[in-house]
Amino acid sequence: MSVFVDLEKRLKGDFHLKVAFEAENEILALLGASGCGKSMTLKCIAGIERPDRGRIVVDGVTLFDSEKHIDLTPQRRRTGLMFQNYALFPNMTVAQNIRAGARRERDKARREALAERLMESFQLQPLAKHYPSQLSGGQQQRVALARILVSDPQILLLDEPFSALDQHLRFRLERELHQTLREFGKTAIFVSHDRDEVYRLADRIVVMEHGRVETSGTKKDVFRDPHTRAAATLTGCKNISRAAMLPDGSFEAADWGITLRKPGFSGGCVGIRMHDVRPGRGENEVLCDVAEVIENPFSFTVLLRPAGRTDTTPVGWEMEKDVWRAQQAAQLWVHFPAEGLLALEETEEQA
Repeated sequence: MSVFVDLEKRLKGDFHLKVAFEAENEILALLGASGCGKSMTLKCIAGIERPDRGRIVVDGVTLFDSEKHIDLTPQRRRTGLMFQNYALFPNMTVAQNIRAGARRERDKARREALAERLMESFQLQPLAKHYPSQLSGGQQQRVALARILVSDPQILLLDEPFSALDQHLRFRLERELHQTLREFGKTAIFVSHDRDEVYRLADRIVVMEHGRVETSGTKKDVFRDPHTRAAATLTGCKNISRAAMLPDGSFEAADWGITLRKPGFSGGCVGIRMHDVRPGRGENEVLCDVAEVIENPFSFTVLLRPAGRTDTTPVGWEMEKDVWRAQQAAQLWVHFPAEGLLALEETEEQA
């Protein structure tokens, strides 16, 4: 099931949503901070919001085309949108909520059979007569998914599917949702601000910032080479510095106060993930003072500055607790392998 999206929409103030991406029989994640336009993009695909310009095509069927004046109603788009709060009908039981999703099916017996099959698949039969207020967050999510799938949508749209759940429930339900999306077998698009969740669930990622697509690609490609400062930040890179090229081919990481080398480096900024900093001497070695040690539940984050410097932004280095305890010192050598250095551009909005 192929999906083509190219749309623009101006919102209140100076916010301008302008996104373009494609997907085909895969799980696509829109990753970005709150307010970047992720949810609005889903609503435009579903027909709840109308873009100012652009095209939306699902499996060869044009849902929206501003030039050709095509704008199908939400009911005709066959998109399944799951809201953050699941939007279950509070005065209907679980069974009634799911049957409501099969309203396109006019044959009552078939409608009942479809609802029964989904309830069995999602293990909801014991809860058939319960109302939404009597369900846990995870149970509500399963009901919402069953109600969407019973309508046989061409595409699934999930808006922050885990935002309403307690942390301890998320991992289990995340695995259940992943299995459901795989069995769905068509394109599913979900939005999230959680990089770990996105990495575990998605095949490909579109990173959004201020209404624009920063970068996109397979999840491994996006995390390995995010291209922009915003995309690096959203994928969890906490060490980012301005970079300035030097005549000898090296470059200065100005905020860190160190000089580095990487063949072919070209970028206004440089980044390195905390786990890519290496202990000991080697490529791009620097003698550092330990500025601060932060204890996490299962690791330490050690903040480093070049020896004798107090005016630079510390570089974070994360390691397992036993590793740090074995070599902790007030001053130590670390190195920055070239393959771990990220060449990043700074977008106009960030500059």
